[in-house]
Amino acid sequence: MSAQKKNALGKGLSALLRDPNQDISSAKDTGAKNVVGQIAEIEISSIETNPFQPRSNFDKQALEELRVSISEVGIIQPITVRKSGFNQYQLISGERRFRASKLAGLKTIPAYIRLADDQSMLELALVENIQRQDLDAIEVALSYKRLMEECDLNQEQLSERVGKQRSTVTNYVRLLKLQPLIQAGIRDKMITMGHARALINVEDEDIQLAIYRDIIAKDLSVRRVEEIVRGMKKAPKDAKRKPVLPETYRKLRVQLKDYFNTEVELQRNTNGKGKISINFENDTDLERIINIINK
Repeated sequence: MSAQKKNALGKGLSALLRDPNQDISSAKDTGAKNVVGQIAEIEISSIETNPFQPRSNFDKQALEELRVSISEVGIIQPITVRKSGFNQYQLISGERRFRASKLAGLKTIPAYIRLADDQSMLELALVENIQRQDLDAIEVALSYKRLMEECDLNQEQLSERVGKQRSTVTNYVRLLKLQPLIQAGIRDKMITMGHARALINVEDEDIQLAIYRDIIAKDLSVRRVEEIVRGMKKAPKDAKRKPVLPETYRKLRVQLKDYFNTEVELQRNTNGKGKISINFENDTDLERIINIINK
């Protein structure tokens, strides 16, 4: 299903929820089946955070990185809210996404909406949704995750509900641990499920992204990606822990090397911290570099 079609469905449901003549607050209300298990675009201003949320401190840098991701690829995993009144909602899960979306200046956010007494209806809706043929791997993974979290099922129970092997359920749910840009690539069919399963075994997100970009640029096969990942596991620990620079930093390093006409090392960890080292051959070369800096 295209992103455009998904948005259209979400907006249609949003219009229904904002209609005072068709206010749906309970699973017993007419039209509740059109809401439960579906995604709606709702106004951020109509959502209040859960006062019982145990987590009160959110890492500012992590929120900023998520804000950038949302600005680039949108929200891959919708938040979950509970309908508390007409066009009023209370956040159940996804507060980091909610906060980062506000920082990104979004006016609306995709959300799953819970209604009163909708537990059995939600489980039925999600199981039926998984049986559809037009879902991408990320949509399947999100449905599995919701069934486990909101219907209180473990992976064994879930596999029985949906008629899939437990290993299949596990492989799908693990996709949601991939970097958001890669999740978007799966959704948009830029890479296959096989590529994604290989990338899951790479812990460092920068390295994940570097391999992901190579898959697209070089049309790498699944087998080739698996070989690359296996090769990384066999590499020395120090080499494996060394982060791969994002493309923008690699370009910057080349620009600095050309500017100073000498070797330049640029290091950056996954938190954004790092250092720049400029090589010089002798005192005269150092003076030349200092003169360039002072220009």
